[in-house]
Amino acid sequence: MVERVDSARKRLQASPEPIYQAFTEPGAMERWLPPSDMTGEMLRFDFREGGTYRMRLTYRDQQAGQGKTSESSDEMEVRFTRLEPSHRIEQDVVFESDDPAFEGTMRMVWTFEPEGGETLVTVRAENVPAGIQPEDHEEGLNSTLDSLAGFIEQDG
Repeated sequence: MVERVDSARKRLQASPEPIYQAFTEPGAMERWLPPSDMTGEMLRFDFREGGTYRMRLTYRDQQAGQGKTSESSDEMEVRFTRLEPSHRIEQDVVFESDDPAFEGTMRMVWTFEPEGGETLVTVRAENVPAGIQPEDHEEGLNSTLDSLAGFIEQDG
């Protein structure tokens, strides 16, 4: 079986430092991490290598019945496996779900590469669960990068 990899990238009008900082505060992540069709609630947060966070993402259209954990939400447990300040964040993500299509650990790697006055942000998802449709994941990753850019431009 071939391991699926999805990725997205975006140039942000900022240096890597404030972008990395956007990962260090639970309130910040609640604002920018959810794709545009969802809201976020941080349930637990410990930003350090080996630390974890638990987040609930809730669909704005709760009637759609598209959640992994419940009809309207996804909950995930995330462990920070590697932190390189202002350069790289690696995470292991496990979705809470009774559906075997969402089993397994998805590895997320975020990189921040300075390019002049901008930063190229890349997010790479490895071992993507089969239950996540590729087109939905691409849309979600790009939406998250757009939200991160808006957050950095507004607050950074």
